[in-house]
Amino acid sequence: MTERETTRLVAWSRELRRVHHQLREALRVTRASLADGTPGEAATRDLLLYCHGFCAALDGHHQGEDRTLFPAIARAHPELRPVLRALEQDHSMIAHLLTGLRAAVDRAAPPEELDQHLEGVAAIMENHFRYEERQLLAVLETLELAAEPGEVLGPL
Repeated sequence: MTERETTRLVAWSRELRRVHHQLREALRVTRASLADGTPGEAATRDLLLYCHGFCAALDGHHQGEDRTLFPAIARAHPELRPVLRALEQDHSMIAHLLTGLRAAVDRAAPPEELDQHLEGVAAIMENHFRYEERQLLAVLETLELAAEPGEVLGPL
């Protein structure tokens, strides 16, 4: 195996950490925008942009994992199928929470309600990311997967 091939194999664990970091930061920026409470049309437009951007990024990340990454892991490590099923269930729960957040943003819900939605998403998302990293990072360091990071981990 060449050094370049080894670098690509190990890169999947770094890519997952990088994507999780970016999603955490997107959530932080979204919550900071809400907490700022700047009144007016510009603040509403910014909040809509942050919320929809964050929701799209998180959805895309989970869809890429479900479609490409998890099947590759299941083929290489069938013993991890129960872990992958649990992570997919988390994806479904997070998608449900994001649907509620999108609906609240679209109807211009009060900041307190939006913060409740974001708090719920944050709690489940952080728990999910930590579990995923504990269970999969070592596997990702050896996973042979010929695909683009955006296809596997979502376009950010």
